[in-house]
Order: sequence, then C-alpha cells, then structure tokens
Amino acid sequence: MKIAVIGVGNMGGAIMKGLAHGKQDELIAFNPENPRVDKLAHELNAQRIVKADELLAAQPDLLIFTTPAPITTKVAAQFAQLQNALVLSAAAGVSIQELKAAMPTASVSRMIPNIPVAVNAGTIGLTMDPNLDEDRQKQLRDAIATLGDIIDVKEEQLDIVGTVGGCGPAFVDVMMDALSDGAVMEGLDRQTAYQIVASMVKGSGALAYATKEAPAILRDQVASPGGTTIRGIAALEKAGFRSALIEAIKASCGE
Repeated sequence: MKIAVIGVGNMGGAIMKGLAHGKQDELIAFNPENPRVDKLAHELNAQRIVKADELLAAQPDLLIFTTPAPITTKVAAQFAQLQNALVLSAAAGVSIQELKAAMPTASVSRMIPNIPVAVNAGTIGLTMDPNLDEDRQKQLRDAIATLGDIIDVKEEQLDIVGTVGGCGPAFVDVMMDALSDGAVMEGLDRQTAYQIVASMVKGSGALAYATKEAPAILRDQVASPGGTTIRGIAALEKAGFRSALIEAIKASCGE
C-alpha cells in the first residue's frame, strides 16, 4: 500500500517510524521544506514530497493527516480531486463531517494515536467512516495494525481517548521517574532502576490488556494481607496519588 503522511511533525514522524518497521508499505512524507523531515524520509527510505500536485500525481492509497487542527481542512482541500480517497485523520478536534466537506468524495475515518506508535506499541482510538464497506474497512485496519492496539470508539469519545492515551504516557513517565528515584534512594543504580521500572510498566500494561481484568482485581492479586505491597498502596492513598491522576485527566480536558 502507498501511504502518504500529511504533516510530519512529532506525531506524523512517529507514525512513519512505526509504519516503516512493517516494511510492507511505500511511504510518502508530505511536508513543507524542513531538514528534519528530509532526514527522517531518508532514514526510512520514504519518498519526500513538498507540493500538492506532486502528491496528487503519486496517487497514494491512503492519506494520513497529522497536520495542526487549524489548517487541516485547508490542506485536505488540496487533495479533493483524489476520487474515493481513503483518508485517516489524526488531527484532534477536526470532525469527519468537516473533512468530508473539504474532500467530498473521500472515505474519511479518524484516529487518535499516541507517540508509542513509533515503536509499534501505540494506543489508537479509531472511528471508522460508517459508509466504508468491509473490504475498505479491512484495508484501513491492516494499514495501521502494526502501529499498536486499535480500540474502536464513537467519534464524540475521541477527545477523551486523546487525553488518556495521548497525555497518559507523560503521566506514566512522571510516575516512572519517581519510582526510579525511590529505587536509587534505596541503593539501586540509576540505569538498572530505569530498566526495572520500564519493564514493570510494560509487563503490567500487557497483563491488563491481555486479561481484560479490572485494574483493582490485578492489584488485589499482588497486595497480600499485611504485606509490603498493601503498605505501599496505603502510602499512595495517603499522598493522594489516585486523586492526583484523576485531577490530571480533568485538567488535560480543560476542566
């Protein structure tokens, strides 16, 4: 499949890196002149395009928009003549309806990915164009399957998916940093602390995702009566850990 990533900023670059790991797609980086994008395209063996007419001539199978929201529809309108184009937008806050107005014949779906797509471990909220037939739905899913976990949500849920999935990694990074500091304080060297914490977070997430168990149930499997874990949990509760995370989500949602 020939995939064009429109707007190669942090997220666009992460998506391109994740797609490149699959090695089965022909990638196009569409972005104004930028040495960073040139370097990335070279590293990933991707075609580099800066002009809309050149991209139209390339006839991509899928357009992935990762442009800033305020300019997304304007950029999309440049490709309106691509008949029945398959479009996937990662531009937060730009609705399917708005994109279809810019590209009337396109099949438009939306996703909210997060940065770990770069290492094929992303969390991707996906809203499909309801008019896509099964073959085209499969084509779209297959195109992004290597990027990480795809979670189907309603379009009106994409904003909160973006907050939890997109901001959440930064919150986890803060937690990982604090856990590492605690380990160093107790005598573990810094690099080993980072490795242990990163591995623990990776494994805990994988277990929760695979089992689909509620986090509280998984917590209870570790927290033995009178043991070290439950004492640590009590310290977290005393410090307002859970409340802080809830407030972080609310603040990120603009509340």
